[in-house]
Amino acid sequence: MHALAIKPDKPIPVAVLGATGAVGQRFVQLLDGHPWFQPVALAGSERAIGQTYAQACRWLLPTPMPAWAAEMIVVPHDPEAIEARIAFSALPASAAFDLEPAFAQSGYAVCSNASAFRNAADVPLVLPEVNPDHTSLIETQRRQRGWKGFIVTNPNCTLTGLTIVLKALLDRFGVERLLVVSMQAVSGAGYPGIASLDILGNVIPFIDGEEDKIESEPRKILGSLQNGTIQPANLQISAHANRVPVLDGHLVCLSVQLSQAARLEDVAQALSSFQAPSISRHLPSAPEAPIRLMEQPDRPQPRLDLMSGNGMTTVVGRLRPDPLLGWKMAILSHNTIRGAAGASIYNAELLVQQGYIA
Repeated sequence: MHALAIKPDKPIPVAVLGATGAVGQRFVQLLDGHPWFQPVALAGSERAIGQTYAQACRWLLPTPMPAWAAEMIVVPHDPEAIEARIAFSALPASAAFDLEPAFAQSGYAVCSNASAFRNAADVPLVLPEVNPDHTSLIETQRRQRGWKGFIVTNPNCTLTGLTIVLKALLDRFGVERLLVVSMQAVSGAGYPGIASLDILGNVIPFIDGEEDKIESEPRKILGSLQNGTIQPANLQISAHANRVPVLDGHLVCLSVQLSQAARLEDVAQALSSFQAPSISRHLPSAPEAPIRLMEQPDRPQPRLDLMSGNGMTTVVGRLRPDPLLGWKMAILSHNTIRGAAGASIYNAELLVQQGYIA
């Protein structure tokens, strides 16, 4: 544990909103045995309220449903009826617009995977490896909105690994522009997701709203915080988003133009040596290496490399010169762990470390 870590004296009570959905289940799985957080409430839709979690939830993950979760009664999304300090939100954006502010107003630290408030000027969009300082927007948010609590978001699952890679390159060489082609797993569409007859043996070259997120969210995350506002990074991003018949794991093909000339060994070293800032480096969910650089010509692959660092490591391979922009590579990240539930939990750990959650 980092010398400045604020490790809680006792587990902090937490709730999961949208607990029966695919990302909600991943929260339940990752919170099982967490050293800092104790789940005390699993909230769900009207259909699920009053049932045990085992009754209400069609468990989709390969590991067994935790026994403590199976026996919990699903409760409504009512901040007054739940006694917790943190609300992990796996809500769809349409529900998050109303429910997340209600929890923040009631004093909760809302760590959200939903897209509803990612673009709000006073809501931090955080990757602990990249921009832990952006959480200081919480004070602006509380002042402007009159909330006792706050909302902190994690980014879209597709660009999580991409943005971590961009941070390593930006710090060392600067980055001018990039072309991104995503191959996104079906689990990114939730459950039941895409009909099998649409995706099996097929690639769908359109995911509604995804390309806009890939082109905008990294600029906010990599931007600079000045006088309580974020100045977006000056990056040109062009994105193509595709759905492919893979269960888990988003693979991104990146071509990137750096601001400075670099040799192959320089780019490789910048990626493989990248470390999270000290405040984020030794939190419970932090991987030992944020980026794993592979030299095999046919890696990374979702089937082989997805669970690197317990699903929290960004895996990079096929680093090579690009005749148009300078450099190209393949980037793999786990979309429901590092890109969703694991991201929100990592953010909550950071907020504990920084003293925003006592």
